[in-house]
Amino acid sequence: MSVLPLLLVCGLLAAVVAVALLALSGGATYQIAGLPEPGLVTQYGVGVVRVLADAASVVCVGSLLLATFLVPPQKSGVLARDGYAALRTAGIAAWVWFFAALASVLFTAADAAGKPVTELFSPQVLLDLVDAIEQPKAWLWTAGIALVLVLGCRLALSWGWTAVLFGLSVAGLVPVAVTGHSASGGSHDLATNSLLYHLIAASLWVGGLVALLALGWRRGEHLSLAARRFSRLALVCWIVMAVSGGVNALVRLPLSDLLSTEYGLLVVAKVVALLVLGVFGQQQRTRGVRAVVDGQGGGQLLRLAAVEVLIMFVTIGIATALGRTPPPQEAVQPSTTELLIGYDLPGAPTLLRLLFDWRFDLVYGTAAIVLAALYLAGLRRLRRKGIEWPVGRTVAWLTGCFVLLIATSSGIGRYSPAMFSVHMGSHMLLSMIAPVLFVLGGPVTLALRALPVAGRDAPPGPREWLLAAVHSRVSRVLTHPIVALALFVGSFYALYFSGLFDAALNYHWAHLLMNAHFLLAGYVFYWPVIGVDQAPRRLPHLGRLGMMFAAMPFHAFFGVILMSKQTIIGDNFYRALHLPWVSDLLADQRLGGGIAWASGEVPVLLVLIALLVQWSRADAREAKRKDRREEASGDQELAAYNAMLKQMADQGKPRP
Repeated sequence: MSVLPLLLVCGLLAAVVAVALLALSGGATYQIAGLPEPGLVTQYGVGVVRVLADAASVVCVGSLLLATFLVPPQKSGVLARDGYAALRTAGIAAWVWFFAALASVLFTAADAAGKPVTELFSPQVLLDLVDAIEQPKAWLWTAGIALVLVLGCRLALSWGWTAVLFGLSVAGLVPVAVTGHSASGGSHDLATNSLLYHLIAASLWVGGLVALLALGWRRGEHLSLAARRFSRLALVCWIVMAVSGGVNALVRLPLSDLLSTEYGLLVVAKVVALLVLGVFGQQQRTRGVRAVVDGQGGGQLLRLAAVEVLIMFVTIGIATALGRTPPPQEAVQPSTTELLIGYDLPGAPTLLRLLFDWRFDLVYGTAAIVLAALYLAGLRRLRRKGIEWPVGRTVAWLTGCFVLLIATSSGIGRYSPAMFSVHMGSHMLLSMIAPVLFVLGGPVTLALRALPVAGRDAPPGPREWLLAAVHSRVSRVLTHPIVALALFVGSFYALYFSGLFDAALNYHWAHLLMNAHFLLAGYVFYWPVIGVDQAPRRLPHLGRLGMMFAAMPFHAFFGVILMSKQTIIGDNFYRALHLPWVSDLLADQRLGGGIAWASGEVPVLLVLIALLVQWSRADAREAKRKDRREEASGDQELAAYNAMLKQMADQGKPRP
């Protein structure tokens, strides 16, 4: 028995729902944009291909989720039968995703230009529109990622590469999400961040359930394990979808317009569908999963899952119509500053405003809170086991989370997109301070001690996944001294002196990517230098000291170059903001260079102190180890050494 007929029915139903809801709008989107209606084929075709792309993407993501985390591989690391079947399903879904994304390039370009899709069959016309409009570019990126997934699913056999493909499939959801309605207008930072959470959670939930349903119909031997694991994930995804969907709706829709506008009614329909899905999910966990675990068969689970998948695809159709429906126009047009960075600024960045004028970052602010909570949960589990954990590590980790929160959600994070000097301060916190504190917290060691061991014959769990990630080829390459140094120091020069920073300033997703790079590059560099966790490459203490001293001059030169540079980085963007308190952009850039140069001294001092302390403790441990060995062997090494000296002395005596 196959899940394909159900998917075809669900996909057709989602397309019908999307087209029907779009027909009710009557071309209001084109009237608001001042564009001519492009014809029924383009008007409804863009919704149909979007439904097809979304359906294929969730099936691809869910199948790779199942192959990576819900069913175990063989002991050799090669995928077992269930994982291999899910990988092949992901490959087929990736093909559909690829062709649907290419079709979306054509339809979204025609729709945005208000032209029939047949007029874009000319390559030159299509290329000109794709070059001028962001949404077709995003679909082109998505098509490229889907094509890589097609090849990867065809060639991969091991669990490690399947995990890489799963991460790539999730990344494939991002380009379109950051270029739609949520990425424009006021408060687009909150709208885009909440939409990212919403789409990723929905894809994991819907795709994971489809993959679980396929596993049950294939009578997979690990259905019970997969059902238990997915049940925990599904609850988290439902909560994330509910919260992020509420935030995204409130950003674009006043409560007074909830029942009086087409956009508001679609939001209500989606909320109702989400509540119904929550009820079905609860029944699935309390009845279906329990029946499978108790050995009563998966019939009830599969019936509940089939109905839930049907409702999920109806929700996809509603979401497609919602994405094609313009939100109510704001009574007050947003300012230029709000259009460019998502919000207005109250005035010059005084010390009080930098400290207390907060705007919570849904991505990195939430990450800081979640990382702190997970660390404390692991610490609590260690205490229950009676295992001691150094207080200094806990203080370092929690302080690192606080630095991450300050750098992205306080006044520093608020003013960072608008002023180069404040951006450089945030950059230094994210790349120079937070990673030092994070590696001193020893999160991997804490997790390995807190998480349960799967056992010799049991399927691998989170602890084994973490160990595999730490000892993977990717980790070994990233922690190589030359690679880590190039990523940490070389990226400074590549970002700011190559024009990448100028191009990235206009896009919120680029700011998210820059912050992620700052954090990860700093962590990869400091991990083998002073990290408490054992790095994939063990360096001697002199080698660690050499890495630190090698980075210092490059960082200092970077600050000096910024202070002496006569051209303004990001000139067009910063001038477009028209901030009255930044009249001299070159002076602000020089201030940023001074911050970059001066802020490098504090982490260097912290790292050197930590390195010297670790060095002395390592010598002390080695001395204790030698003492214990001598006590166990009865000082045999000392006796042998004394005998050797006596023999040498006897040989040197003159014979009578």
